[in-house]
Amino acid sequence: MVRYALVGYGKVAHVHAKAIKEAKESTLVAVWGRNKEKAQTFAAEWNITAFTDMQQMIKEEEVDAVIITTPHPLHKEHAITALQAGAHVLVEKPMALTVSECDAMIEVAKQEQKQLAVISQRRWFPASQRIRKAIDEGKLGTPMIGQVTMLGWRDEEYYNSDPWRGKWDSEGGGVLINQAPHQFDLLCWYLGPVKEVYAQWENVNHPYIEVEDTAVGTVRFESGAIASILVSNSQKPGIHAKVHVHGSSAASVGVQTDGGAMFIAGRSGIAEPPVTDLWTIEGEQQNIGVWKTEDTNLFNSIDPVAYFFTLQIENFTQALLKKGPLISSGEEGRETVKLIEGMYRSQREGKPVRY
Repeated sequence: MVRYALVGYGKVAHVHAKAIKEAKESTLVAVWGRNKEKAQTFAAEWNITAFTDMQQMIKEEEVDAVIITTPHPLHKEHAITALQAGAHVLVEKPMALTVSECDAMIEVAKQEQKQLAVISQRRWFPASQRIRKAIDEGKLGTPMIGQVTMLGWRDEEYYNSDPWRGKWDSEGGGVLINQAPHQFDLLCWYLGPVKEVYAQWENVNHPYIEVEDTAVGTVRFESGAIASILVSNSQKPGIHAKVHVHGSSAASVGVQTDGGAMFIAGRSGIAEPPVTDLWTIEGEQQNIGVWKTEDTNLFNSIDPVAYFFTLQIENFTQALLKKGPLISSGEEGRETVKLIEGMYRSQREGKPVRY
């Protein structure tokens, strides 16, 4: 059994607690937080032990791995503390705020000979995996064009639900750093390392926050592929989030990762099942209806919030037990941060950002 602890006790920590409880060969033993009372309340709910000293927690509870669920600007600090205390680290998206922070985390993980990975549970959607499989089998030729479209909504109540939301210093940004990383992760998973980014971003209809609620951009990848991005929190009550890939073979594939009102941890469920929404590979076009039915049936048979987190935690557990490969590594999480950082820098510098 891999012994897990949570770093942070906020809304998404409850999702992780349930997922760990359901994951094979995994057990949840402790939670860390700076507020002793809040940590103890969380611990009582999940029948675990609360700590305000992370190093003490890892030592006394013989913690093998921690999952970091604290606000984005704290990810680097908490990951490095946990790694140096002897724990493997699985960190919530985004991995960190900047590429340099990611590099520091990766370097410490190597020094300590520990695994470092990033939560990217949408990779485990069957519809997302179909795209990866089609790319691996050469059915797209070379993936050459990507599209990310995310049209969601966040209201004032959402931003008031936690004091760190909607502020540059405590959230690190808006839609780019918080809501879009899942789709960006898929884009980089399909098209590879980021080479150049150009972007513009704006606050369209959220005057009560400091950060952007909308961004557009273009990306060139080291592979030569290009992509367009439109992400926004300004479409009430939320429309959809999609990632599409078009190949040199002229075939196109896609996943609708989210439909309708977007999932908000601790406040709402998942409105619609993730499905294959585009598939033009020769001889396979007819499968899209069958796959949509399969995906919908799966969605209706599980807890769609915790289930895909559980699959990722099981992957991390298997990697720690040397029973399987690690998916969504720190190096991969760095690519998503590279894309996000590049989009922020591009507008501020008024030019494309090249890596």
